[in-house]
Amino acid sequence: MADYDVVLLVEQALTPADAAQVRSLHEGLEEPVTYHVLLPMEDAAARIEAAMGSLSGGELLASPAMAMSEVDLEAVRHDSEERTRSDLDRTLDALHGAGATAVGEVTTDPPIHALAEKVKAVDGREAIILTRPHVVAEFFHVDWTSQARRKIGVPVLHLLEHESIEEQAAGGGEGVSGV
Repeated sequence: MADYDVVLLVEQALTPADAAQVRSLHEGLEEPVTYHVLLPMEDAAARIEAAMGSLSGGELLASPAMAMSEVDLEAVRHDSEERTRSDLDRTLDALHGAGATAVGEVTTDPPIHALAEKVKAVDGREAIILTRPHVVAEFFHVDWTSQARRKIGVPVLHLLEHESIEEQAAGGGEGVSGV
């Protein structure tokens, strides 16, 4: 009997409750389920820009100018890789703890491209995207879920991390969305 392959695109480490919720979606299936987790690596350059952008005008005037050459981009990139790898390990541990078979990888590709490629590579039967709420992106349909629904040919379920399905359903439609 072939596995029922599900590709998970996650924005941050899943909690044990998130993992149990995902696992509960497939409890009634006869086929063995394998979860393929994709976790995009946070962009080190974006972290530096965000940190620099958070300085107020007064701080910029009161402190000497910081040359970009003083910023150790390699150290920031290494820190980003370690944090992302740790988040992936915690996610896989949570899924295994919920009784799931799961493998995962960190990706540096654009998230939806990586999702589409993984669905194709494993002959995925469905995709689940777990994110924090992104109200503006969702409103304009540029969020990961909207993009995935346009790009891949399997059902896509969007769940909010750290909220149960019941909490999402009761929250005015912000959370659970499906094809």
